[in-house]
Amino acid sequence: MSDRGASPLSLPDDWPDHPDPILVLNRMGSFDWDLDSGAMQMDARAHEIFDVRPDEYDDRPETLSARVPPGEARRLDSAVSQALKNGSENYGAYFRVRRRDGGLRWTHTQGYIRRDETGRPRRIIGIVRDATQELSDTEARRAQAEQEDARRRQTNIVQLTTAALAHARTVREVIDALKDTHGLTHLGATSLVMGLVEAGRIRLIAEGPDGSFVEGTRITRIDEPYPMSEVVRTLGPCFIESPEEFAERYPKLWQGITGLNITSAAYLPLIVQARPIGAMGLLYSDRHGFSAEERNILVALGSSIAQSLQRAMFYEQEMDLAQSLQQAMLPRTIPSVPGADLAVRYRAASLGGTFGRDIGGDWYDLIPLPGGRVGAVIGDVQGHDTHAAAVMGQLRIVLRAYAAEGHPPATVMARASVFLDELDTDRSATCLYAEADLSTGVVQVVRAGHIDPLVRRTDGSCHRVPVPGGLPLGLSAEFGGLDYPVGTIELDPGDTLLLCTDGLVEQPGADLDDGMRALSALIAVGPEDVRDLADRLIVVAEERGGDDDVALLLLRRRALDSPRSGGRLKQHVPPGDPGALSETRRMIRKAASAWGAGDRADEIELVADEMITNVLMHTEGTAVVTLRVLTGKDRRVRVEVEDSSSALPRRREAGESGVSGRGLLLVDMLTDVWGVEARGGGKCVWSEFVVPEGPGPA
Repeated sequence: MSDRGASPLSLPDDWPDHPDPILVLNRMGSFDWDLDSGAMQMDARAHEIFDVRPDEYDDRPETLSARVPPGEARRLDSAVSQALKNGSENYGAYFRVRRRDGGLRWTHTQGYIRRDETGRPRRIIGIVRDATQELSDTEARRAQAEQEDARRRQTNIVQLTTAALAHARTVREVIDALKDTHGLTHLGATSLVMGLVEAGRIRLIAEGPDGSFVEGTRITRIDEPYPMSEVVRTLGPCFIESPEEFAERYPKLWQGITGLNITSAAYLPLIVQARPIGAMGLLYSDRHGFSAEERNILVALGSSIAQSLQRAMFYEQEMDLAQSLQQAMLPRTIPSVPGADLAVRYRAASLGGTFGRDIGGDWYDLIPLPGGRVGAVIGDVQGHDTHAAAVMGQLRIVLRAYAAEGHPPATVMARASVFLDELDTDRSATCLYAEADLSTGVVQVVRAGHIDPLVRRTDGSCHRVPVPGGLPLGLSAEFGGLDYPVGTIELDPGDTLLLCTDGLVEQPGADLDDGMRALSALIAVGPEDVRDLADRLIVVAEERGGDDDVALLLLRRRALDSPRSGGRLKQHVPPGDPGALSETRRMIRKAASAWGAGDRADEIELVADEMITNVLMHTEGTAVVTLRVLTGKDRRVRVEVEDSSSALPRRREAGESGVSGRGLLLVDMLTDVWGVEARGGGKCVWSEFVVPEGPGPA
């Protein structure tokens, strides 16, 4: 029977090999340290690593102290002692050995600790090896990694700074972006200085940290011995790599910054289209010298900063021009109006991205009119640029001219629309024109696509007043919609009329009606004084921000200092009713006499009769007669006759034997002032008579 078991593996008699050849091949030496006796035997390779001859070494570790510097010995002893105390089985450490020639060699040791059954350490068996090449390779890799990290950090900072500069619109915002936590200070700079070239000089616009300003450098000539002057002259960068170099090249400047502990500096010209617009300096307190790569990065960054700075300078020039234009277009002063407290405000929008977009076409105006009346205008030209401001200025002028000529509100608006259409511009405009008689409190309002006015009553309540409106200016002329309806508001003494543009009302994502309700609630609890109320509304607009400008006009009808002399009498005279006409004549004669009209009572009755008769003869509706006594600079009796016809009265030749056609001539001769106003779907013919001071109505 055969043996089916496997034959044993044939191995050489000397396997495994003694470890010494293996250690030699790996350039390692070994040691065996008896902790009880203190003897430590080393092989020949270990002798070479410690650079001792066999006859110089007596198997005592203390003998190696001449080769191991004290600091390295303490660090090595600490590693071994810690391993012996905490029960570790092995330890490892890098340390330096001083060779015979005085040079230092990096060495690595690794030991295995053998303990008895009680855990007491008895013996350490280990290796030592030359680690010079290993650490050199590691150090090179570490240095390379650090360089790559530094390059990434610098590239990242350049990208962050460029991104921040993209949003900077003004020179101040450019400086703030550079000083921000993501700015150039992360390149290690202690201080940043910057100057702009102006009329052959450099004006300092950023002077580093507090206390770093050097007297006499606020404005310097380009030919002066300063580094910023030098880079502007040469159009090349200036790198200062040591305090000694700084003191030697620029002693005057160095004396002023010695306390900042500057060790190096980089000054860069800010060049746009081959022309220097300024210079920038970066001062360091922990850097000595600049590598070629660092210099290239700083020069490239200087180019990016120069572009941003020029863009900011252009923006500020454009803004200055636009703001000057708008301020020139808005009224310089608002005239005082007897019987009213007034306040006007304007707030520019804050938009980003486009030059000149911080202004718009919003405007206000106040126009004194004959007969104690006043015209109030609020408007908004489409767009936010210098063109909008220019159109606004022209519209303001023509509206003022048409109103001052005595045209009724609807005509003023219609003519302004035709004017804007004939300008051949692509802009339209919303507008609201209110003509107020402060003696009676009657306000006629015409609205061209604008938001409604608001009225705050004396009890503090505030509400929106719906006013019928037409198309915006320009569009109404283009589409043939020039018939603007007229709404009427009555202001009691102490009531406040508010006109504003939609920038005060509209909010992103919010409904206009909600905005009007919120504004009404804010006005209701606001200050009583119109100037304080206007300030409060603008503060709210500032806090809310928004992408539209705001124009605001407040008119408060002032309460009379003394009781009104007279009141208001009203009478309806239907056509075909002689009794009503007779009664109205009697009412007018009696009221005029009772109110102290004296000799003018007959004139008042005659003119009123002519105005009523004209309505009854030439229209098919009822004549509404109102008689008032007005106080102010003069005491006046005012007669108003309203009808439903929009046809205006006109003069006609009566002829030698004619009995008609003399009415307007009679009115013109007997009254002190008279006129015609549009009222809703009709008109009002009014006349006023100056009368002496006298008693009020009976």
